[in-house]
Amino acid sequence: MLAANRSSEKGDSMPDADPMIRAEAPPSVATRCIKSPAWDLVWILNPLWLVPLVLLLAQDHEDARNSPVDGLFFVLAVPLWFGHRVSSAWLAYATPAYRPLLARQRLRFVAAPLLIAAACFAVLMAPERVLPMPLEERVLWLVVLDFLLVSHHYAAQHFGLLSLYRARAGRASSPNTRRLDRWFALIVGGGFVVVAQALTGSIAFQERWIDPWLGEVASDLLARTLHDGGIALVVILTALVLGVELRSERPSLPRIGYVLGLAAMVLLAFIARDPFLFIVLWSVQHWSAAMGLTSLAAAGGEQAATTRWQRLLAPINRRGWAVLLALSVVSVLLLPLLEVEAVTDDYVYADRIFGEAAWWLRSSPFVPVLLALGFATGFIHYLLDRAAFRFSSPDVRQAARGLLIAPGLTASSPRAAQSSPGSPASLAAAARPGTSSPHRRSRAP
Repeated sequence: MLAANRSSEKGDSMPDADPMIRAEAPPSVATRCIKSPAWDLVWILNPLWLVPLVLLLAQDHEDARNSPVDGLFFVLAVPLWFGHRVSSAWLAYATPAYRPLLARQRLRFVAAPLLIAAACFAVLMAPERVLPMPLEERVLWLVVLDFLLVSHHYAAQHFGLLSLYRARAGRASSPNTRRLDRWFALIVGGGFVVVAQALTGSIAFQERWIDPWLGEVASDLLARTLHDGGIALVVILTALVLGVELRSERPSLPRIGYVLGLAAMVLLAFIARDPFLFIVLWSVQHWSAAMGLTSLAAAGGEQAATTRWQRLLAPINRRGWAVLLALSVVSVLLLPLLEVEAVTDDYVYADRIFGEAAWWLRSSPFVPVLLALGFATGFIHYLLDRAAFRFSSPDVRQAARGLLIAPGLTASSPRAAQSSPGSPASLAAAARPGTSSPHRRSRAP
């Protein structure tokens, strides 16, 4: 979700310290967080407390769906699930800070989303005389495509968050650590998650496109090898990343917490007796991180409304909590519509709020339209997430400067201006106008 930026040292010190000394002092624990220790624990580092909580709630229950874990997931999924899916669209189309991007990067923010939506509706709405393939078969291959994209999407967000924490610690310009972060996110947060889901049989339509690859004779031996080897490699890679972090000149406690949380979730995917436990943790962390970052970017960006739509939303965009509340309301309203595509009947939650209307939608004549809407919003979300947080672009750095400045600093503050070139604070300050800028079971939910 986030792209790494080059960064140098920035710090925090006593108020009467020399300005140049302040600029080179190591960042405090608070400034190494994305916002604050408490905020990060709620929105980003929540696996540190969600993993033990979920295990405690699932204790003595054979089926986690019949345990308090299901109630916890319902409470968290309803406001976060589809709020996260529209979060990057909110930044792109509902905030003044991102308005210039719509004009300067029309391909990413306008043309590509329209083409994706048109393609999804065309594939699922075309009659069989035009596209000689049953609707079920079309859905199957769209699900396969979605699974591949969403697996990379999750891994990319993990890499981006590790990069953001590395920048907060003043070490974003370290190429070796950046490379290690990327491989850790892709292998542990991407590849091994796919392996664990395949071993537990929790990938949508797995029997149609994955199981045939595994021979009946070798399947048991291969499964044991992948299971045991996966656990060992996750532990080894986690220890490697933690060792590098602890030996660095500026170790970051939030980065250590993020690595431990990510590893704990992936290990649980391998060892949990019920894959639902992993789905809860993996989904909630991803959703909450996306919404939390969106609230910071929206509230910390340019607030000068130039259109009637922006003036209407200005009171929301100025306040991070209001952005979160608005996205949560949107999530509730979209739940019965987008759940049709996102989950099987076993994972439906909309009926707990909307009653029989939710079940009617799942068998109504509108199912093809709702399926197309679900796939389109998902694919567009993957695209916009990348575009809205593509910090290699000076325009994006300007729009999302609320994320790039350490807690307690503003783009115009002296300490932000004194940060070394390439740091998040100096990138945001340089990006100000008038200055130069440096260059379906497992889908459930």
